[in-house]
Amino acid sequence: MTVTVAVDAMGGDHGPPVTVAAALAFLEAERDAQVILVGIEPTLTEAIGRARSVAKARLTVHACTEVVAMDEPPAEALRKKKDSSMRVAVNLVKDGVAQACVSAGNTGALMAIARFVLKTLPGIDRPAIASQLPTRTGVTTVLDLGANVNCSAAQLVQFAVMGSALVTAVDGIERPTVGLLNIGEEEIKGNDVVKDAAELLRTAPVNFYGNVEGDDIYKGTTDVVVCDGFVGNVALKVTEGLVVMLYDFLRAEFTRNIARKLAAVAAMPALGAFKKRVDPRRYNGATLVGLRGVVVKSHGSTDSIGFRHAIAKAHAEAVNGVLDKIAREIAKMPAPARAATVPLSAVGGDAR
Repeated sequence: MTVTVAVDAMGGDHGPPVTVAAALAFLEAERDAQVILVGIEPTLTEAIGRARSVAKARLTVHACTEVVAMDEPPAEALRKKKDSSMRVAVNLVKDGVAQACVSAGNTGALMAIARFVLKTLPGIDRPAIASQLPTRTGVTTVLDLGANVNCSAAQLVQFAVMGSALVTAVDGIERPTVGLLNIGEEEIKGNDVVKDAAELLRTAPVNFYGNVEGDDIYKGTTDVVVCDGFVGNVALKVTEGLVVMLYDFLRAEFTRNIARKLAAVAAMPALGAFKKRVDPRRYNGATLVGLRGVVVKSHGSTDSIGFRHAIAKAHAEAVNGVLDKIAREIAKMPAPARAATVPLSAVGGDAR
C-alpha cells in the first residue's frame, strides 16, 4: 500500500531546511511512501535542489502563497489564510490526495484548521493531542497534551477510547491498559470530573486499570494515560525541562576538571546510550486523534531527525488504519459518553 503524506514545509521554527531534509530521509527509509511538500514554491525548489537524495522522485511540491506564523491567533489563521501551507496540507487529506499530514507550525492554528476542514469522527466531541513518552519498560501514550484545557467526564472517556484504539492499531497491543491521571490511586481522590470519568470508564470498551499518578507515566504502569489538556501539557513541559536539566547537570559534572573529563571518555558508551534512550526527537510527533483524517503535530523547534520521526508516525497511522479502528471502538461506547456538540472556540491549543 502506497501512502502519501502531505507536509506543511513552511511550519515550525526552521521551515524548509528541516522539513525538506526530513522528508527525503523518510523517503529513503520508506520506499513505498510518497511525500507532498506544501509551501512557497521557489523556496522549496531551492531547498530540494541543494539536497542530494535518490528519493527526490517520490517528492512533489504543492505551491501555496501564505504561511501561518507561530504566534498567529488560531482564529485569524483559520479565517484569513485559506492558502496557507498548513491549510492546503490539511485540504489534501480531506480531498484524498494524501492519507496523512504533518506540520510543525502553530498548534492552536493546526487544531482549529484540522477540525474545521476534516471534522470530528462520529461520537467525538473534541480532538485530543496524543503522544508517546518514554518509560522504564518502553513507552506510554498520553492524551490530552494541550488541545482541551477543560474537559467533561464523557470527553475523558472518549480520549481513553481513542488512545486505546491508537495503541492497538500502531503498536499491536490487543487490549492496552488505560490509566486515569489523578492525585492518588484511591477512588475517593480527585475532583468531581475525574471521579465521574472513572465511573464511566469502568463500563467503557477499554481495559481500564484505574487511577494512576504522575510517576506511573514513567514507570510504564499503563499503556495509555488519560487527562485533560491543561494537566497533560504541564506534565509534558515538566518532562522536557527535566530532560534538559539532566543533560546540563551531566555536562557540568563531566567537564568540571581534567579527572572528570577523563572519566567522561570512559563513560561515553553509557552516556551515549542514555542520551539516545531519552532523546525527545525519537518521540517527536503528536497525533490529533478524533479527526476524520490523520494529522500529526511536530514540535516547532525540532531538527530534521525529529521531524522525520513525525512523518514516520503519520505514515504508520495511515498504514495501520487508525481512523477505522477508532471509529469502531467509539461505536461501542455507552450513551453517557457519546459526543455533544461544542463550539470551535472551546478548543484550546498550545501555541508551540
